[in-house]
Amino acid sequence: MMGAYEYMVAMVTFACIYAIFAIGLNVIWGFTGLINIGHVAFFAIGAYTSALLTLNGFPFPLSVLAGLLIAGFFGFLISIPTLRLREDYLAIVTLGFAEIVRLILLNEEWLTNGPMGLAGIPQPLRDAIPWDYNTFYLILVVVCLIGVYLGVERAVKSPFGRVLRAIRENEEAAKSLGKDVFNYKVQSLILGASIAGFAGSLFAHFITFLSPDQFESIQTFYIWIMVVIGGSGNNRGTILGAFLLLFFFEGMRFIKDFFELPMAPENVAALRLVIVGILLVAMMMYKPRGIMGEEAYVTGR
Repeated sequence: MMGAYEYMVAMVTFACIYAIFAIGLNVIWGFTGLINIGHVAFFAIGAYTSALLTLNGFPFPLSVLAGLLIAGFFGFLISIPTLRLREDYLAIVTLGFAEIVRLILLNEEWLTNGPMGLAGIPQPLRDAIPWDYNTFYLILVVVCLIGVYLGVERAVKSPFGRVLRAIRENEEAAKSLGKDVFNYKVQSLILGASIAGFAGSLFAHFITFLSPDQFESIQTFYIWIMVVIGGSGNNRGTILGAFLLLFFFEGMRFIKDFFELPMAPENVAALRLVIVGILLVAMMMYKPRGIMGEEAYVTGR
């Protein structure tokens, strides 16, 4: 049975992975204003790419890099036909893309093992770590989160990030200043998709098992909640939102047992979503910028 320490290590690891995942969406939505309802597709592509490569003998760093690059490549492919669409159509197309990816993972058994999933995904340095492996993996994921955070912060505080904000606030004004709006949107989607693919790779090697039902569209909405609660356009807020939502979901299990509520597990899951919905409505009414809100930046030339 998992002890308290092992449980906390696992939860913090998941929170860090989902924080990376959410930062990818924050790049696309928070800084650029693109409505992406299919963000989980890039997470799945990164996870399955890295898992399949390591299961076939490729080293962990190369597999993770491949997951990141291929997720970014699919971000590029979907950007070409969709980024000229209006916001509502863009949301519909990205949602459809996520469902297509999930159905491919479910039905192409020759590649993904279909609904049976991929088991026994190798973990980096598993036999070489003399102490608790999950603690080592947590440290690895924390380092990755810090790296992604610092990299994205540098990007959004640069002239590149200034243009993304200009596109988000007024696309026509950005065009009038001579900016190639479409090209910047493509770059934003590629960057966000690559970050999601990276998070998916870390996820795959932590849980060591993947199946298509782990990548349903509801996962994208959870990531949206993290971004909205923490503060759209603020990466620190996004990280905070990821930790708050994940620990709220997990904490609901203990509340049920502590108060001895006569509720079935499926009813507890439904109650969690109801409470999150109420909190989101309250957030939009009283703190629409999120807990932290977007920071004001003064960028260089």
